Amino acid sequence: MLAWYVSYGSNMHAARLGWYIGGGCPPGGKRTYPGCRDRRPPSRSTPVSLPGGIYFAGESGAWTGGMAFYDPHLPGEAAARAYLVTLEQFTDIAAQEMYRPPGDTVDLIPATGAAIDAAVANGRATLGPGRYETLICPGSRDGVPLLTFTAPEGASAVPCRPPAPIYLGMIARGLRESHGWPAERIATYLAARPGVAGAWPPDAVAALVEKALVNS
Repeated sequence: MLAWYVSYGSNMHAARLGWYIGGGCPPGGKRTYPGCRDRRPPSRSTPVSLPGGIYFAGESGAWTGGMAFYDPHLPGEAAARAYLVTLEQFTDIAAQEMYRPPGDTVDLIPATGAAIDAAVANGRATLGPGRYETLICPGSRDGVPLLTFTAPEGASAVPCRPPAPIYLGMIARGLRESHGWPAERIATYLAARPGVAGAWPPDAVAALVEKALVNS
């Protein structure tokens, strides 16, 4: 079975997703990933837009600062990137997002398969109570479901928190790489996200984006 893994955060940057697939610790990160059991790269990727938006909340164990989450009830559209992967790879990526070791996910594969079926049927399913354990299916492409993970609650139910600069810069590089946006559009998009808005002045976001794109 194939699935489109849809990333709206740092994994929009293909090299960042590569650490989830191949394992290791990305530069500037604080976490080492075990990687997927199947280490082949995604067979395809494509830019997508999701109804709703992203917000930043919680505490990232990889970067510090707030983490990106998707809320389909926010106004506007969330820029994202879809990667075509196998069910096993999707499950292993999910396990690493949930801080579960991929090698111990034999039981998670059928659970993920059942959750995918439920998400396709209902638009939403739950793999667990924690962060990135809520599965959302915003549609399909080429007959294959588009699937992403997020938190169980929306932006209005939690305190938003600004992301770390290195994390926001990674998202900026992913937006350029996947959507081809110019720096000004990326900065405007990120500066308006809950967790960034009100915590990062727009000119500081613009400067960070410029620096991230120069160094990408």
